[in-house]
Amino acid sequence: MKRMIHWALVIAAVLFACARGAGAAEEIPVTGKSEPGLVAFDRLMLDFLRENQVPGGALAIARGGKIVYARGFGFADVAKREAVDPDALFRIASVSKPFTSAAIMQLQERGKLKLDDPAFAMLGIEPHLADGAKVDPRLAKVTIRQLLHHTGGFDRDVSFDPMFRSIEFARAVGAKPPAGPKEIIRYMMGRPLDFDPGTREAYSNYGYCVLGRVVEKASGLDYSSYVQREILKPLGIHRMRLGRTLPENRAPGEVYYYPRGNERVESVFDDGKKVSWAYGGWFLEAMDSHGGWIASAPELARFASSLDDPKHCPVLNAKSIEELFVRPRDTGYEKDGKPKDAYYACGWQVRPVGRGKMNTWHAGLLAGTASLVVRRYDGLTWAVVFNSDDDPKGRYLGNLIDPLLHPVADGIRRWPEGREFEEGKGETLNAER
Repeated sequence: MKRMIHWALVIAAVLFACARGAGAAEEIPVTGKSEPGLVAFDRLMLDFLRENQVPGGALAIARGGKIVYARGFGFADVAKREAVDPDALFRIASVSKPFTSAAIMQLQERGKLKLDDPAFAMLGIEPHLADGAKVDPRLAKVTIRQLLHHTGGFDRDVSFDPMFRSIEFARAVGAKPPAGPKEIIRYMMGRPLDFDPGTREAYSNYGYCVLGRVVEKASGLDYSSYVQREILKPLGIHRMRLGRTLPENRAPGEVYYYPRGNERVESVFDDGKKVSWAYGGWFLEAMDSHGGWIASAPELARFASSLDDPKHCPVLNAKSIEELFVRPRDTGYEKDGKPKDAYYACGWQVRPVGRGKMNTWHAGLLAGTASLVVRRYDGLTWAVVFNSDDDPKGRYLGNLIDPLLHPVADGIRRWPEGREFEEGKGETLNAER
């Protein structure tokens, strides 16, 4: 069975390469309800897939807390020529972080933790100390707030990203590869920090891995169960779930992933196999709280737009929502004291755009997937997801699509009435123009 799946993926990669060579003549399917006043978004997405040689993607837009646009473009499965549905599930990579921060904020509301509590003291995890190593005393000072802000003392540019060393860490702590979150934390607790906590910002997937375990300790539930029950369900989000590494474990309605170049690497399952980066180059299950969720574009837009109405948000109160976006005291300012144009808050990037107004967003990237969620100051929210990561020049798709969406949105003079998105509804169109 696994051999059959392997060859199916190889064939799909070949077909994808052929499709890229076909250029603009290749017909791109479009699914979902057509909105006559929003056809500019259709044209943008179709042009983007063609020009950047992307197999498939989906875009959803919310306004006033309701979905006004949800469409799928291109192919979820290149080999079978299956179109992307508007509600297709995609790996969302680091767009998982806002869900983890929402869980932390909710637990603070319920009195289960405080943001300035020491994070590692909660875990009850025994550090792995090799060759006479000692626990860095600064580790005891790392707070939950610092992990949310990426100021916990971990810098992957100075050392490495712990979330991508599954075989090495598992072997070191005497576990069977690939290493899960607790094995990774055990190993890392025996290493020195890269800088003094709270002194500067350095993006850390590992920090959000630790936050997932904080959620578990504070709630008494496993991370995924807590987020699904307490964050997603109240918002009417029922299909979003944690993803799986191997293609045979793909969820119903989940797309296939096509990393640019389709390089073959050693499998994290330590079985001697060479695999695609997207299907065993890293262990998705260990990435749960920093990059492991799969979701549809409408689900992401629904979650993000729920924060627009603090008085009626089903999952967080107004104080928590405000705290999500507050400028960090230590890292939200330049050395001369001037406020930074943009900063990382609690699970969101923030750019103030006027008195009391801001744009907030988060991007995600893994081999074979790119994702972006944007909340604009004017009440518009959108989520865009792709089943590839880069363009032919190696440029991240999220960075390429972001500046294109804003002017299209600015040009819309009349938005349709919001609606409740119905999964699986919508027509498939011939997108040739």
